[in-house]
Amino acid sequence: MKLNVATHNAHKLREIGEILPGFEIASEDPDVEETAPDFAGNALIKVRAVAAHHQGEWSMADDSGLEVRALGGAPGVRSARYAGEPCSTPANNALLLKNLEGVEDRAARFTCAIALVDPEGREHVVTGHCPGRIAHEPSGDAGFGYDPLFIPDGYDKSFAVLGEVEKNKISHRGRALAAARALMLA
Repeated sequence: MKLNVATHNAHKLREIGEILPGFEIASEDPDVEETAPDFAGNALIKVRAVAAHHQGEWSMADDSGLEVRALGGAPGVRSARYAGEPCSTPANNALLLKNLEGVEDRAARFTCAIALVDPEGREHVVTGHCPGRIAHEPSGDAGFGYDPLFIPDGYDKSFAVLGEVEKNKISHRGRALAAARALMLA
């Protein structure tokens, strides 16, 4: 089954392909401004732009990010640009650690909202969460984004140490994609 995915992020495309084997993944950068106040709204903005070019086929977009309780949910929908433009993972991670200096409550969660447009043009949104905490320093070199700082509940290692296979089993995106897969194959 063909799936038109609204992203230019190679890391996301690889994860999607690993979690959804058997789907023919086609990537398209919708070049839209993400102006919604939440993950689901931004995913819908992107999927609508892609679905307009692929009527009669499945289209998908996700928006995801890190929400830290002690920071009132920040970085949230601004996760990729937390430290400003241009986007910089090292700068985002450094700012997150700086903002959590001296903070004991390091509870956080990754959230992923996936918006789908089915071949009949109906819209669907599924969400996945992965609770955990923010480490005091980065560890590991796998994954991307905040992975070296995020330790999922039930583990003592960061996503970047766990590696892709283990991460995909428990991650926010893995959980959201499992729900999306069930919807597409229903």
